[in-house]
Amino acid sequence: MTTGHPPFPVEWRIEDARLIADTPAGNVYDVKLADGSEAIVKQLKLKVLEDSLRGADFLTWRDGTGCVRLLARSADMLLMEHAGRTTLRDHMEIHGDEDATRIAATVLREYHRPSDTPPPASLQSLQRYFVSLFAKAERDRKGGIPGPYAEAAEFAEMLIANQQDIKPLHGDLHHENIVHGPRGWLIIDPAGLIGDAALDVANMFSNPLDRFDLTRSEERIAAMAEIFAETLGRDVRTILRYGVAYGCLSAAWHDEDDNAEERDNELAVAAAIRNVLKQV
Repeated sequence: MTTGHPPFPVEWRIEDARLIADTPAGNVYDVKLADGSEAIVKQLKLKVLEDSLRGADFLTWRDGTGCVRLLARSADMLLMEHAGRTTLRDHMEIHGDEDATRIAATVLREYHRPSDTPPPASLQSLQRYFVSLFAKAERDRKGGIPGPYAEAAEFAEMLIANQQDIKPLHGDLHHENIVHGPRGWLIIDPAGLIGDAALDVANMFSNPLDRFDLTRSEERIAAMAEIFAETLGRDVRTILRYGVAYGCLSAAWHDEDDNAEERDNELAVAAAIRNVLKQV
């Protein structure tokens, strides 16, 4: 067995392992099982352990419907099926952004399918999810600091108070978390939320993170909003308001981490979405 990795549970019967990613949520290993099949192990980092375990609960509940299957779990590790090696980002680079957006919409429809099984109690509410945005907006108000956070917080409060189509959500849907393999397009790495289905497309506007030509394009934002509104059967303005609220929430997280560059990138996307919203 390859060295340089943590000890895996013996009952998982892992024969070989290779580190393929070191992410904020954990170290990801491409592994080979005793039967010759491939799988993925994610060793969860303590800082986000609670969030990651909520995501694991979501995977258990969804049981492979539109998403990667969770095969086994330990206190800080997840053993998952190998979803594939082609991300939606890879597909987008070849087939274009609109095609990628429509695939994301199709995948969303699949993992949002109703279930006869009650959702996990651990899933996080949107009121709790947006707490960093609410806190940042309140600090700015008290400090007399003008900016986008207060308006975004008002959007979030209004949206949360008037949620529709409440269901378990991925919560971090983007081009790297949609993967193609033997079972087609699947989602990976859910955050594990519960709330309005329209929130689940909000992060797509900010991605891919390094493609400012796309994420700050008002034409692209308007086109994405139309596709997602049609998919979810919702008003375009609701989709866009969630986009503004989420963009500023993400900016608030980066502000907490003293990451001014990423904060400003998210604020730029939120501003572009706000401009589109004004025209609708």
